[in-house]
Amino acid sequence: MMNSYNDGPVPLHPAERVDDLLTHDLRIIQSDEVFSFSMDAVLLARFASVPPRGRVLDLCTGNGVIPMLLTTRTKASIEGIEIQPRLADMARRSVLMNNLTERVTIHEGDLRELHLTAGYGVYDAISVNPPYMPLNGSDLKLNSHQAMARHELGCTLEEVIQACVRLVRTGGKVSMVHKPQRLVDIISLMRQYRLEPKLIRFVHPRAHLEANMVLIEAARDGKPEARLQPPLIVYNEDNQYCPEILDIYYGAKEGKL
Repeated sequence: MMNSYNDGPVPLHPAERVDDLLTHDLRIIQSDEVFSFSMDAVLLARFASVPPRGRVLDLCTGNGVIPMLLTTRTKASIEGIEIQPRLADMARRSVLMNNLTERVTIHEGDLRELHLTAGYGVYDAISVNPPYMPLNGSDLKLNSHQAMARHELGCTLEEVIQACVRLVRTGGKVSMVHKPQRLVDIISLMRQYRLEPKLIRFVHPRAHLEANMVLIEAARDGKPEARLQPPLIVYNEDNQYCPEILDIYYGAKEGKL
């Protein structure tokens, strides 16, 4: 099966489909057989600090949704690294389909080893949507792709933060989306590895419910000073997306969340 783009066809493998990213005419290859992106990736792509130019890296990039969304916010060179070959291949074909090969590069590999080839402190900003769950046995109920995306099979939270501090320059920003239940661990590990938390924003499914996501940004070797941003509410009382969420998805708002 082929999906056409401006310069020719991009192959789709069995069980794959093309979804609309709802902004800037971007599309992405997905499959129900592997872990598809969700709202957390979209929120991180808008929350993350990115320089107007320079080098930006997305760790645990999956099928490449965050690098492609970041192209709408910066002229920087954007890279993503994904350990699963199938997802890295999907990401590369999505980049090709969107004619972004001159702006986005997808690496297949282990984020824990990227500094050995890329070097230390070479990126101006890093984003990461890591596996949320420590290993607890429930990962065995999922297929291998979903298990690795959800559970710390390929890397732990500490290893992700270690990779960030190796790869980002002094003063560079690291942005992460995670579960609020891990916030204490995140802050503790960031400070242990010279990443100073600067911005924190909680995401609530509804105004009266507790947060189910947290966005956090840190600066390498930054001075201690963290700001708590207003909560981001996903659904209103009529079970519709709140205006800010619609703005985020459709690209009406520019800059950070």
